[in-house]
Amino acid sequence: MSEMVKLIINDQEMEAEKGSLLIDKLLDEDIHIPHFCYHKALGKDGNCRMCMVEIAGQKRPQIACDTPVKEGMIVSTKSDNIMAVRRDILELQLINHPIDCPTCDQAGECKLQDFYMESGFYESRVNVEEKNHARKRVELGANVMLDQERCVLCTRCVRFCKDIIGSAELGVESRADHSVITTFPGRPLSNPYAMNVVDLCPVGALTSKDFRFKQRVWFMESFNAICNGCSKGCNIFVDHRKEKYADDKIHRFRPRPNTDINGYFICDYGRLSYKNEEENRFEKALVNGKEDITSNAIVALYSEVAKNNNALFLIGPNLCLEEMQNIKAFADAVKANISGYSPQYIDESFGDDYLRKNDKSANRNSFKEVGISEDEASFKTYLEASSLVVVFDNTYFENNIELISGKKVISCFAHNTKTIEKSDIAIPIASFYEKSGTYINADGIKQKVVSGLNRDNQANTISSIVETIKSMIEKGNI
Repeated sequence: MSEMVKLIINDQEMEAEKGSLLIDKLLDEDIHIPHFCYHKALGKDGNCRMCMVEIAGQKRPQIACDTPVKEGMIVSTKSDNIMAVRRDILELQLINHPIDCPTCDQAGECKLQDFYMESGFYESRVNVEEKNHARKRVELGANVMLDQERCVLCTRCVRFCKDIIGSAELGVESRADHSVITTFPGRPLSNPYAMNVVDLCPVGALTSKDFRFKQRVWFMESFNAICNGCSKGCNIFVDHRKEKYADDKIHRFRPRPNTDINGYFICDYGRLSYKNEEENRFEKALVNGKEDITSNAIVALYSEVAKNNNALFLIGPNLCLEEMQNIKAFADAVKANISGYSPQYIDESFGDDYLRKNDKSANRNSFKEVGISEDEASFKTYLEASSLVVVFDNTYFENNIELISGKKVISCFAHNTKTIEKSDIAIPIASFYEKSGTYINADGIKQKVVSGLNRDNQANTISSIVETIKSMIEKGNI
């Protein structure tokens, strides 16, 4: 067990692990400490000097990111001397920085902007005839844009590519105040995790080409969720906005720190998967090829299932645990066979040894929790014997549509599919980020998601459809 020592920070006695970095203790205690180059996932670098603190017994200020915790240490993060030192360092950073906050995508999330406003000096004491200029709108790769003039040379992006991903596309070119971040010749920033440098950048130097000039961050709201791009279940922030006269819409995903699952990062595939939420939505229920109200479609679903003795329920691995439990209970009640067969979500070329998994579904492990078989042989046996197939958000038949030819088909999907086109009854359901539920990732970790979306016409979840059927039965309506 690590040895704990006592120290005093801003006149408050605290405990910390001996030898740990002082800046980690400050951040863990939510003590304000300006910094650019330090990041918990990247470790110390000591190049920005913004995290200066005063330590009793030391002749000069020390950087907190390279100061180990010791017994009896007395630290001040807000003395007059330290505040003056930080102001001087920040003033040097601002000499060549462009004054383009109104047009910068990072406005509202920029640490340089925050520290500048906190500093209180709004007139420059340094007069230069002409600022050093660098390249603007530099395309580093498919998804990242660089403005070299805004860069504070924290080198977070360089260290991420080199130390975390191992691709090392980025480096620092030139010297002194002409130094800039750039890619190595013939090496575009194209690794599968490249867009994490946008989150790591503390200023507006690195921006997402996808999000660039789309929204102001202070107009958006966020809720915590998980990525459904694969079975890793990376934690994310879902940034969305409901504009006047428009529906609530997701504008981006950002990684949410979770040291047990994804650390501080997500892959680009998962980050950009937010686009799937809005595209090709299935919104109107269909009964015998004609649009109908959802409640009529639900009644028709139950009527068909209740009178059929050999129905097959095929459910998808992106449904939440609660939905699977409700479908299983429904299947048991009407004596229908049930299967979770879904090999189409496995992509052997997708996974890697970092975050991405070959299983591109979010909740396959919940099949075991509920007791739903994925066995191919039993699925084929059930399918051959069935005259009615009820598909709950499973895309297996998209490339095997001939297998349901001649059968009565009922489907529940959030997005349009070929299966819907072949369905006698089709019911629109809530998408992944419109509903709340529990998911079990590839490592067996359960995660609860509570949706924060506020759509005008909120679709039914599968759980609510089953509950509606139960209620109608109890009231004698069906």
